[in-house]
Parts: sequence; C-alpha cells; structure tokens
Amino acid sequence: MIFDVLRRRHVALTPEEWVRQHFVHYLMEHKGYPKGLLVNETELRIGDKRLRCDTVLYDKELQPRMIIEYKAPQITIQQKTFDQISVYNLLLHADFLVVSNGLQHYCCQMDYERRSYRFLTEIPDYDTIK
Repeated sequence: MIFDVLRRRHVALTPEEWVRQHFVHYLMEHKGYPKGLLVNETELRIGDKRLRCDTVLYDKELQPRMIIEYKAPQITIQQKTFDQISVYNLLLHADFLVVSNGLQHYCCQMDYERRSYRFLTEIPDYDTIK
C-alpha cells in the first residue's frame, strides 16, 4: 500500500500506481504544479460507458488543462496508449496530453484551431501553462 496525497487515502502499490505516485510528486515538487488542481482517477462518462483518467490537471476555473495516462514500467508506450488518452480528450478538451511508463514520457500540446498537436521536448513547468 502507498498513501496517495491527492486521493488522501492508501491505495494498492501496483506497478502503474508506482509510476503515478512518482510522476505526481515530480509535477508538484519539481515542476510547481499545485496539489489542489491535480486529481487522480477522474471518472468520465460517455453514455453508459465509464472511463477513468489517471490524472487530470485543472486550471483555477476548474477547466481541464492536462490529462496524464500512466502505464507500468514494463509496458511499452504504443499508439494505443495515445488512442486511449485521445478518447478522454474528446470529452475534456485539455491543452496538454502526457503519457508515461515511468521510464519514457511523452507530452504533446494540442492546437485546436489547426486541428493538430506538437510534441514537447519536456514536461512544461506549471508557470508556463497556467
């Protein structure tokens, strides 16, 4: 078990959870992301279907700014991971999408006007995206 500071409870320490906890602490401690604007395990609904975003960063108006999807370290990040986070973004319309397996991290910034995205070389600091 490990204590999740965002959910304020102990959760099972699976390989994916290990990645989530380390990544969330990295965002807060090294990138300046406010704890109060990060949420783990956000539930989304598409009709009768329920989906869960691993982590979502909201802005101060509680609009989604970033969606983060985690995989266990032994899972290779593939196109289907990006497909999965894209489905979440159809509902949330976040500006940034991140996928990580704890070893590899990919971050892209959405451009809704041009219907495109661009990959960033690193996870942006909070001050640059707020």
